[in-house]
Amino acid sequence: MQQGSETIAAESFCAVEGVRHVYKGGTVALDGVDLRIGTGLFGLLGPNGAGKSTLMRILCTLLVPTEGRAAVGGYDVVTQRDAVRSLIGYLPQEFGAWRLHRVAEVLDTLASLSGMWDKGERRLRVEQVLEQVGLAEVSDRKVKKLSGGMLRRLGVAQALVHEPRFLIVDEPTVGLDPEERLRFRAVMAELAKDRTIILSTHIVADLGSGCEDLALIDRGKVVFRGSPSELLQRSRGRVVEVEVEQSGEMAVLELIEVVARSAHGGRVHIRGVLKGEGAVSGSMPVADPTLEEAYLAFMVGRGREIVLEGAEVAHA
Repeated sequence: MQQGSETIAAESFCAVEGVRHVYKGGTVALDGVDLRIGTGLFGLLGPNGAGKSTLMRILCTLLVPTEGRAAVGGYDVVTQRDAVRSLIGYLPQEFGAWRLHRVAEVLDTLASLSGMWDKGERRLRVEQVLEQVGLAEVSDRKVKKLSGGMLRRLGVAQALVHEPRFLIVDEPTVGLDPEERLRFRAVMAELAKDRTIILSTHIVADLGSGCEDLALIDRGKVVFRGSPSELLQRSRGRVVEVEVEQSGEMAVLELIEVVARSAHGGRVHIRGVLKGEGAVSGSMPVADPTLEEAYLAFMVGRGREIVLEGAEVAHA
């Protein structure tokens, strides 16, 4: 695959071709996935169970696909695992090891394991990475004393310590408070300036403003590939607002997937996504839907029930 992968790598740092994966028992996690990913922050969106984590594990060389092929930096993820691993940093969904160690000690140990033998070089690299992720002031703190947000940023730091060109981040903000979510997005946007980052999430807001390319995956298939603006364009006319008497609310809820709701003086103001093609009497289309609402509109159109987590919508 190396010759073909080199051709692919000239256009994109990560390439996935016809990848299919079936777990024991017959569960199809991925079903013919094709992707080309270049430098910058790439968003991989989809509901839980869509196949995102399976794809991430394949790219990290932790899982061999049933069919198809994938390459990172021109190297095959199955036949050239060591070369791929030298290029990638991985932040899994759960990162909570090393609880009794100090923050700097964790990174120093991992840097040593990655082949950075010079102690002075490691110290400088650890300091640099901690500064990048905003943990320089807690370098002497034990891991068990870190907040949830700090722990996630330590996870990013351990993925960066060997200076990878390709970073994979899986469901990064689950359980974080709004302030830590914002801080994490800022870190991702800064890091994506000179490397490829795949951010796999079911929370649309995780992508932040730094994402210019994304794919939606559902039931193991890529069902949308394009820019956030293209996804927004597809939602035009699907996101609406309507105000009704409280007595008429239930009838409206049959037709709209609610994003925001407020009640005042016996009337209810509802903002949401149309479930079908029919119009709702008295509703008006929202001029500027959010990316979260665009994602919801797309998935509702596929007959999926989606709960927006961490959504940033204009509440009524």
